[in-house]
Amino acid sequence: MSGNIFLVGLMGSGKTTVGRALARKLNKRFIDSDHEIEARTGVSIPVIFEIEGEVSFRQREADVIRDLTALSDIVLATGGGAVLNPDSLRYLHERGTVIYLRAGINSILQRTRNDKNRPLLRTADPRKKLEELEAQRHPLYQQAAHLVIETGRPNVQHLVQSILDKLPKSSTKVDFQPYQTDMQSVKNGTLQTLNLDLGERSYSISIGQQLLEDSLLIAEKIRGKHVVIVTNTVVAPLYLARLEAQFKSLDKTCSAVILPDGEAYKNWDHLNLIFDHLLRHKCDRKTILIALGGGVIGDMTGFAAATYMRGVPFVQIPTTLLSQVDSSVGGKTGINHPLGKNMIGAFYQPQAVIADTSTLNSLPDKELSAGLAEVIKHGAIIDAGFFTWLEQNMARLRAKEPDALAYVIARSCEIKADVVQQDEREGGLRAILNFGHTFGHAIEAGLGFGTWLHGEAVGCGMVMAAELSFRLGHIDYVSKTRIKQLVENAGLPVVAPDLGEQRWLELMEVDKKNEGGQIKFILLKPLGTSVISSVPEQVLLETLRHCILE
Repeated sequence: MSGNIFLVGLMGSGKTTVGRALARKLNKRFIDSDHEIEARTGVSIPVIFEIEGEVSFRQREADVIRDLTALSDIVLATGGGAVLNPDSLRYLHERGTVIYLRAGINSILQRTRNDKNRPLLRTADPRKKLEELEAQRHPLYQQAAHLVIETGRPNVQHLVQSILDKLPKSSTKVDFQPYQTDMQSVKNGTLQTLNLDLGERSYSISIGQQLLEDSLLIAEKIRGKHVVIVTNTVVAPLYLARLEAQFKSLDKTCSAVILPDGEAYKNWDHLNLIFDHLLRHKCDRKTILIALGGGVIGDMTGFAAATYMRGVPFVQIPTTLLSQVDSSVGGKTGINHPLGKNMIGAFYQPQAVIADTSTLNSLPDKELSAGLAEVIKHGAIIDAGFFTWLEQNMARLRAKEPDALAYVIARSCEIKADVVQQDEREGGLRAILNFGHTFGHAIEAGLGFGTWLHGEAVGCGMVMAAELSFRLGHIDYVSKTRIKQLVENAGLPVVAPDLGEQRWLELMEVDKKNEGGQIKFILLKPLGTSVISSVPEQVLLETLRHCILE
């Protein structure tokens, strides 16, 4: 990976000042693209504008952006119009982490009022000119950016620290590891172990058959003497007694909380049932919570663990495909609010994940399909080869062939772990894992939580996000059709419910990715890669109409 950081934004937004300070902090080389143009030509930017005109200047700027983005380990402050050239925008987005420094018009006017080196502001009405530039360029800055930083604070060090807090460990451009998992390695129920490296919060993900019968594995991963199992009314009759017997044989004290099954119960009232049990049994900080169930149980148990006595350990034992490939990995915990899904929660990592693939034998077909939505997502946003494999093997997955299921679980966990290691708290990169979720969460909230399964809503949401990507020119018609066909072949809905256009917009406005009132979407560009962007409302409305009526 290049390790590059590129700053974009309007003139006067602080790119040069912040860039220099950021480069010093990260021990990287700082370059200003305007200064590079002046060095190459031997004259100032205003003179180039005066003699050659803006068109000629933009070509010089594009040449410089092409050359500088090919370097490694730099912090580059770009000119305000650098994103106007499509090739430059692509180079910036693909060759490093792009940070959009967003400043208000009043702030820019204050900073540039005495600056004679801004040819575009040599006008009778600088404010009007800046407003025109912002209207033209803001969508392009959003399209290029991996992170958006508001520069309202005048303190440069605060801005730099804000950037450092949100930056992934290396670069937002993902350099995913090559396949560690292949079909041969998961044959015959071989135990797969993946490690998620998060420093002191690191843990392992164990994937294999009959792991609930493996006393040695359970003793290794769950070391406390007092455990509380949180499960639901569907999973408890299948696996609770088996797990309790394991803990008894290991001389552990064990009790259980059995919650009702379903997304409709992922709320404060039922979260309090866990706290009630812990307090009644006088559980202390050494108590280990065990999440035995699907995504709802995992999210609620994790949130309870994060907040009970300000944090107790917990272990994920996911029993659905959706939870094994997605929700059990990465530390997102929480509950729903009537106005939005997962809006109340915490990042809190488990001590271990134990994914017993044999529990999928009892999974209803509808639940299996819901899990396949998250599997498809991983291929669509990151791994086009994996997406093709899914197209070729969907029938095997829906038939619950053990080797095929073990493979997609391991590969999905591998992909998600790679993302989480780079951006644990969703400062930028990790948001791509929400492909289809902006639409999907709106479906869940609009119909009432539990009407559609989460995976069903995400599946339909991916079809909608693909349609939106197509309408914006990010993917071609064939790619859009492939996504819809694969989602349909997985047994998932592909036609969106008619919630009413205004209701759709209201629901999508309540989304954790949104910034500054702008609805943000994860879009494909092309299939197998993704971008985070706001979109023109008219295109969004056209997408909604198409997906509802189709």
